[in-house]
Amino acid sequence: MDLDAAAKAVQQLLVALGEDPTSDHLQRTPERVAKAFQEMLTPADVDPTTFPNDEGYDELVVVRDIPFHSLCEHHLLPFVGKAHLAYLPKDRIVGLSKLARVVEHFSRALQVQERMTQQIAAWLEERLAPRGVGVVLEAEHMCMRLRGARVPGTMTVTSALRGTLRDDARTRGEFLDLVR
Repeated sequence: MDLDAAAKAVQQLLVALGEDPTSDHLQRTPERVAKAFQEMLTPADVDPTTFPNDEGYDELVVVRDIPFHSLCEHHLLPFVGKAHLAYLPKDRIVGLSKLARVVEHFSRALQVQERMTQQIAAWLEERLAPRGVGVVLEAEHMCMRLRGARVPGTMTVTSALRGTLRDDARTRGEFLDLVR
């Protein structure tokens, strides 16, 4: 990310909005905004620590209520919510903290919730090769709360189900019951 160019763009935006970027209150705002966007849009690498499933665990592994925030690519406003992830192990299991890290990884981009849900599911499917994957994201979008429809508290829920979690109604139902 080009921090200098981003700061200059923020300065131009302030001028376009009728503000004086040289005032005492706004002098460092362009740099602060540029650094904030850099922080929000720089994903950390995820190195999946997996282990052999020596015990033959064959039930759902669910991690729910993983907090996340991202930026709507249409308005550059945040959406904030919780992710619920599950997988049905086959030959490998994953370090649980990696599930939270994969959510953070995909949230650190200009995003839409639908794509982010699919990206997380694809990552889990590709890296773990499990019998099934389930991802549910629920989030409040500031572009709906603060502008447009102005409906605070409205939650958007997206899901991606793969393998057994998609094909087997009982397993799908168990996952959805566990994340409610």
